[in-house]
Amino acid sequence: MAGKAVIVMGSERDLDFSREIAKYLKLLGVNYEFRVASAHKTPLAVLDILKEFENEKVVYITVAGRSNALSAFMDGNTAKPVIACPPYSEKYGGADIYSSLRVPSGIGSVVTVETEGAAIAAAKILALEDQATLANVRSYQDSKRKDLEKANESVKQLK
Repeated sequence: MAGKAVIVMGSERDLDFSREIAKYLKLLGVNYEFRVASAHKTPLAVLDILKEFENEKVVYITVAGRSNALSAFMDGNTAKPVIACPPYSEKYGGADIYSSLRVPSGIGSVVTVETEGAAIAAAKILALEDQATLANVRSYQDSKRKDLEKANESVKQLK
């Protein structure tokens, strides 16, 4: 079983951003599911989500802006990997990212602000036990290298 990513949003307003993560997960051949729950407003619902996937091979990707308690709350209540991918907000000049970076002791969530990075991190974690996912990650990385090689050849011609 390859496992899957569970993208947990703090609110439905995070859906478009979460769909960007899902787009990359799909490219990497990783199955995913969406959920919505708030650590501040519906903490019991967050715990229910963790119980729902307790016996499955999952990586959680949390998407919550502003005060991102969701990532640390989930990480503190599961032994499964949690990747925090908070959407960047110009409104706060990036300061809202601190709630994802500065977390209590005993919390080991990983933070990336890039949707592609969240998907790649999830795929690499799942690839530790799944050869097909590992092959997908390697293929994706190779395609990125080839894109750069093409770009290099293209700019070499410029004067």
